[in-house]
Parts: sequence; structure tokens; C-alpha cells
Amino acid sequence: MKLNGKIAFITGASSGIGEATARIFAENGAKLILLARRKERLEEIAKEFAHNYDTKTHLITADVRKFDELKEKINSIPQDFKDIDILINNAGLARGLEKIYEGAISDWEEMVQTNILGLLYITKLVAPIFLQKNSGHIVNIGSLAGRAIYPNGNVYCATKFAVKALSESMIIDFNGTNIKVTNVDPGLVQTEFSQVRFKGDKTRAEQVYKGYKPLTPFDIANIILFCVTLPEHVLIQDILVTPTAQATATIVHKTM
Repeated sequence: MKLNGKIAFITGASSGIGEATARIFAENGAKLILLARRKERLEEIAKEFAHNYDTKTHLITADVRKFDELKEKINSIPQDFKDIDILINNAGLARGLEKIYEGAISDWEEMVQTNILGLLYITKLVAPIFLQKNSGHIVNIGSLAGRAIYPNGNVYCATKFAVKALSESMIIDFNGTNIKVTNVDPGLVQTEFSQVRFKGDKTRAEQVYKGYKPLTPFDIANIILFCVTLPEHVLIQDILVTPTAQATATIVHKTM
């Protein structure tokens, strides 16, 4: 089992890429710290993993935008989960798809606070563990939107450009240690992402994924597993992965 004995901390673990990564890691023997806002969903996942994979799991119900809450709960992680080996900064979202002069301030704040500050908060709280033992692997989940602007993507794209910049900065800052940092930028992945962006409009969200085969969360989870199980001297710094049908942020071949 590739991750036998390793402890992985995954944010945004209640659905999508976070849940898929948790599942793949559980299948490969990891102990898991799973963080999300949905307590009941986390409990369902933990129960399933315990039954199917005999996985030991510690759950944290929290909002990554709230530093004091995160600090308290991460400092209170049980002793047998404290020696974290892998951090997956996955928590993130998009809200709205409007021109910048039409966007809602509340949407901007939620994206900036979740996608940028949330990633920074979690990293700041976990990094001392890695530095103390001079090992660890941080995987930041960005987006193709962090490489290419698309119409009405404005603030969301800006937050994902920030994720890519922070990943590159972390690689520099941790240079000279055995701490690895990998940035993963997925293109179109069929998750709850579009439903969240369109605030529960399932019909509009489903249109995003029609006419071609999008990536699945497990496609990304398997790539993450590959990255974190390479030899100590091998670091994949940056990955862009899209469906075969997607050429750019705005060019997708669809057969309707």
C-alpha cells in the first residue's frame, strides 16, 4: 500500500476532488484528517472508509476562512494524528459568472477568503509540523483558470492565479528542506463546482458538462497519489490536466 502509515490532511474533503482524494488515499493505507463544513457528510465518509478500508480518520468541521477556529482545531488534533505527512489544500469555490462591474461583493469576498486566505491559513498552521521533521508534501489544487482568463471569470481567475503564485513561492521558501510543493491545475472536472457557482441551479450547471467527457474527481485524485508517492529526490512542481476535449479555457469540443 503506497501510503501505508502516512497521515494526510485534506481540506474540502466532503465532496469532489477532496472526497475522491480521501478515498484513493484510504485505499492506499493512509490515515486521514478530513476538513469540511458539512459535518454529517464527513461522518458518512469516515464510517464508510472505516468499514471498507479499515481507515483511521480524524474529522474537523470548520470553515477555512476562520483562522482562529482553524488554529484551535488543528492544535487540538489527537496525538496519533499530529505527525502530518501530506497536506492537500483543496478547499475552494467559484461564485457567480458576471462582468466585474456586475459582480456581488459577497461573492468576491467568499472566493478571496476561501481560495487564497484559506489556503494560507491551513498552510501556516501545518508548515511548522513539516519544518520540525524536515519532510512533508503540500499539494495545492488550483485551476486552468489560474493560467488563462475567460469571460466573466475575473475574480475567480484572480484567486487561482494567486494559488499558482503561492505554490511557486512555497517551492522557493521551502527550498533547502525536504518539503515538497506541487501545484495541480485541473481543467473541466465534473463535481459540485458549477452547481455552487450557479447557486444551486442544477440545469445551468449540467450544461457545463454536456457534449463531451469531462474529467472526474478520481482522475485528479490518482494524479495527486502519483505525485506524493514519488521518491524523495523527485518533485513534480506543476501539473496542468484537462479533458481531451478541452484545448483551452474557452475551447471545448462538444458533440450535442
